[in-house]
Amino acid sequence: MRKLTIIGGGFAGLTAAITAAEAGTKVTVHEAHRTLGGRARTADGPYRTNEGPHALYSGGPHWTWLKQRGLLGPLAALPPAEALRFRVHRDGALRRTPPLGLLRQARRTAEQAPVDLDFRTWVTGLAGERTARVAAAYSGVALFHHDPGSLSARFVQERLHRAAALPPEAHYVRGGWGELIDRMAARAWELGVRIETSSRVDALPLGGGPVIVATALPAAARLLGDPSLAWESGRTVLFDLALRTRKGDPFVVSDLDAPGWIERFTAQDPSLAPAGQQLVQAQLPIGPDASKADGVAHAERLLDLGFPGWRERTVWRRESVSQGRTGAVDRPGTTWRDRPAVDRGDGVYLVGDEVAAPGVLSEVSFTSAVEAVSLALRAEHLDRLDLKRA
Repeated sequence: MRKLTIIGGGFAGLTAAITAAEAGTKVTVHEAHRTLGGRARTADGPYRTNEGPHALYSGGPHWTWLKQRGLLGPLAALPPAEALRFRVHRDGALRRTPPLGLLRQARRTAEQAPVDLDFRTWVTGLAGERTARVAAAYSGVALFHHDPGSLSARFVQERLHRAAALPPEAHYVRGGWGELIDRMAARAWELGVRIETSSRVDALPLGGGPVIVATALPAAARLLGDPSLAWESGRTVLFDLALRTRKGDPFVVSDLDAPGWIERFTAQDPSLAPAGQQLVQAQLPIGPDASKADGVAHAERLLDLGFPGWRERTVWRRESVSQGRTGAVDRPGTTWRDRPAVDRGDGVYLVGDEVAAPGVLSEVSFTSAVEAVSLALRAEHLDRLDLKRA
């Protein structure tokens, strides 16, 4: 390609920019905010929070891609003693080990699960209603959805299998995901990518080569004038706390009675909070009729069980609701192929975590970005062939 315009400077947009620039394309990235990153931003200190729990799954294609380019950077290793502080909340109490049925269910691969059946019905037929309930709740860590059991069994099982993998697939970027974005931006600059921040685009550029739209679906729908660009996502309360350090706090509390996840991120990366403090981030999915207060109350119940004296130890807290910003969820009878297509025609391509691309969480953004660049390159090549024939 001679020229490519990318609208959006998050993880998907930067992936597309680097991929295209490596192929010799002149790339311009427009980012509406003053900083890059999108949902992969990390807050400035003293509490280096991400927008909800963030992890890189080593089983995904973006892991290899980042590693080959030296972009992974230092990862935060979890000390063995902290790994032993994994707790599950089941039947109103904290426990050290998950149910055996959950572990057995997590071993099944996604290919063993049907697309057309909901997860709850499928697992109930295999292992009973109790196992179906706890397996659905545990999968919430990679779904951010209040009712995982109602979703496609194939969709949920892939996330359950990978979230419960041993050794763990989830890894943490030291310093937060913003560090990864900074490395990707630096790589893009080295390749000659022009990056314009505080540059909001309200209409597609005309006659300037292909365009990749790397924004959230609602923004893409407005930009492209296409209200059909929509897909279901989760709705979750994000709850962040800074606590004075206390020896013995759990690393994770996973709720198996209802989807919910609390993680002490300073267990693996003390740089995320000042000395003597620890950063706790939680996500508590809520239904369409529930309020932020409902999710906060859920978090506080889990904190009461797992973090003694947390109220007196709190030095900072933040609460928010994240809606439609946690990736696509697939209902029974649908797969990622049914989501909005990457190729929108006329040299316009759509990328992000709710489009027709495979993967878990941020892997969808990565896969769609690489696919969009590949399609644009192929279209450019075919156009040149047509010109030569003419």
